Order: sequence, then structure tokens, then C-alpha cells
Amino acid sequence: MRVLGIDPGYALLGYGIVDTDGSRLSAADYGVIETFPDMTFPERLERISQGMVYILDHFSPDAVVFEELFFYHNITTAIAVGAARGVALLEAQKKGLPLYEYTPKEIKQVITGNGVADKKAIQHMVMMYLGMREVPKPDDAADALACAITFLSTMEPAREEFRIK
Repeated sequence: MRVLGIDPGYALLGYGIVDTDGSRLSAADYGVIETFPDMTFPERLERISQGMVYILDHFSPDAVVFEELFFYHNITTAIAVGAARGVALLEAQKKGLPLYEYTPKEIKQVITGNGVADKKAIQHMVMMYLGMREVPKPDDAADALACAITFLSTMEPAREEFRIK
């Protein structure tokens, strides 16, 4: 099974593709879709859309797992990240893939056993789960891999198939 994890972001949207043969996990790819401050809002969303289409077409995941958004103190940032997440969700939905989500606390609990773990602990455990020699960078990609690992480790999503409430 191949799972695409997404850590939603506006400047950097993290992605991680994790494969399993049933007993072992491995990273097929990971990275970020990057947008830049000199781009207009629609251009940034289009870049995220194009990046998602490329990833979905190139890697053909069986499911897509999103980290649920937490709210920012800056409402402008929250709106931009929400829009980016919406674009990523839409592209995955258009492919007819099952969509799931986990809260950051749920991901931390599964990955580290501690729902309030810090970034370094998550990165270290992602590296261990996937048998990697180096910590996956940037943080957004490591978080996306953690999201996919959470799904594959539990095989019982914290949420039923994604539903907009």
C-alpha cells in the first residue's frame, strides 16, 4: 500500500509518500511544494494545485492523509493555509482517492507515544520507522511522513473517510 501524507501549508506544503509491504515501512519520496512571497495569492494556489497533481499522478497513492489544521494567531495566515489545504484536498478528491485526517496531537501520540512531543522527537521517530540514515528535512516533509506513518501504523483512521463538517 502507498500512502501520501500532507502537512498543509501556504509557503511550504509538506508531502511524504510511504510504502508498506505489510510489515515494513519505507519512504518513496518526500519534500515540499513551495510558493513564494512575490507570487499573487491565486498564483500560489495554482502552484500548490500543480504540485499536487504531479505528486498524485507520479506516485499513484492508494490513500491521502492530511494533518488537521490548528488555528494560528494570525487570521490572514490561517486563511491562506486553509485555502492551500482546500486546494490539496480538491486535487486528491478529483482523483477519487480515500481521504483521511488526524490532529497533530493524534499524530504525535502514534509516532512518539506522547501527544505533546516536539519536532525533534517526531523527526527522530520518523527516521526510525522508515529506516532512514538522516532526519528528513524540512520539518514540513517530516510532518507529512509522520501523517502517512500514523495511518499505516494504525490502519484505523482516527476519522472515518474525510467528511467536511
